[in-house]
Amino acid sequence: MDIEQVLQAVTPDVYEKLKLAVEIGKWPDGSKLSAEQRATCLQAVITYDSQHKPESERVGFIAPKKHQHCGSTTGEIAEADENPQADKPLKWQH
Repeated sequence: MDIEQVLQAVTPDVYEKLKLAVEIGKWPDGSKLSAEQRATCLQAVITYDSQHKPESERVGFIAPKKHQHCGSTTGEIAEADENPQADKPLKWQH
């Protein structure tokens, strides 16, 4: 059985157990995961997520933040939205 077949056989229950094992570093019976086992489990969790969940629900997902112009204030952003062609001074932070 190759890795693709193994990943196809992962059920939601097995996925949750693998995810917990990665989180706490132990199998459900309490025995410690080796570094190799932890890496393999994490790879399986990430692969399962990519195949079965929307991006926003995947392990490690960080929602993108709305872009803030360098050193600008809320008023400057609103002003820029009204006139996108207006020149804005560049603010350097030390």
